[in-house]
Amino acid sequence: MSHAARLLVAALRDPASVAGLGPDDWTALLTAARAERLIGTLAVRLDRRAVPPSVARILADAAEGAVQERRAALWEAEMARRALAPLGVPVILLKGTAFVAAGLDAGRGRAIGDLDILVPREALPSVERALIDAGWEWVKADAYDDDYYRRWMHELPPLIHRTRDRMIDVHHTILPPTARPTPDAAALIADAVPLGPATGGGLAMLSPADMIVHAAAHLFADGDMAGGLRNLWDVDRLLREFAEDADFWPTLGARARRHQLHSVTARAVRLASALYGTPVPDEWRRGNICDWLYRRRLLVRDGWGRQRHPFTRLAFYVRSHWLRMPPPMLARHLWTKAIKRH
Repeated sequence: MSHAARLLVAALRDPASVAGLGPDDWTALLTAARAERLIGTLAVRLDRRAVPPSVARILADAAEGAVQERRAALWEAEMARRALAPLGVPVILLKGTAFVAAGLDAGRGRAIGDLDILVPREALPSVERALIDAGWEWVKADAYDDDYYRRWMHELPPLIHRTRDRMIDVHHTILPPTARPTPDAAALIADAVPLGPATGGGLAMLSPADMIVHAAAHLFADGDMAGGLRNLWDVDRLLREFAEDADFWPTLGARARRHQLHSVTARAVRLASALYGTPVPDEWRRGNICDWLYRRRLLVRDGWGRQRHPFTRLAFYVRSHWLRMPPPMLARHLWTKAIKRH
């Protein structure tokens, strides 16, 4: 674990750990937090604590930035709701926008980029047309990339609004169809929880258990784990909030199995407990011999914001592609991308 990563994890887990930090430690902590897109979260966690004046100014700016991102995310969700309301199809908010729309603790200070939504696969053509009519346009101008998304990905090619410059990712499931696990997209949609009047009606979020399964899938089964500390923090916050329900843990296990994602969900739970101190039942703590490697990948950020351990990162990059598609398809895809680059 790098010193900067250790400081960041400790500060999020226990804000009192920042007492007595020197200037170099504060620089490393803030740099790592910004690089991991956790600076707004750190500002919320350290709220009203005695910190050096220069740090207080940085944290105040980060907290204000998070408020602005929250406002922009909710407005973008509202614009999507208005565009899609005439279709009468389920529209489920995902990730950060869902957290803030539902008032969840995971949304406090969270950095929010694109708007991610989940709709039924059969509704994709009508959803795409409605969004384009409302001012969104395609980002992927390349014919190969466009075809790749439509044939092999779990989402449409990304769209960006021509005036607001905000992107929307329209998902029909939570993992690529070529991935080895096959989540039950119909169950995700059927069991979604409607959001309240604050979102204008017509929007929903995943059920609590499905929300954690999705966070785990996004962290461990759909990418190279870049930005993993933020995603794991989502898991920690969601678990702490949802586990107040006595039936939560059995439900989480059942839903993770239904979506063929029990192993990655269990790993997310274990690592959240190990790094952030998330309270979890003993049966969810049983370790795995490979967990240390995932911790190594999560904790690569140094005090300059750089990612260390290049071979570890390369291994997880290759792994991310391996998980997404069978070997012949992977070889063809990487060869095509290499030819296009050169």
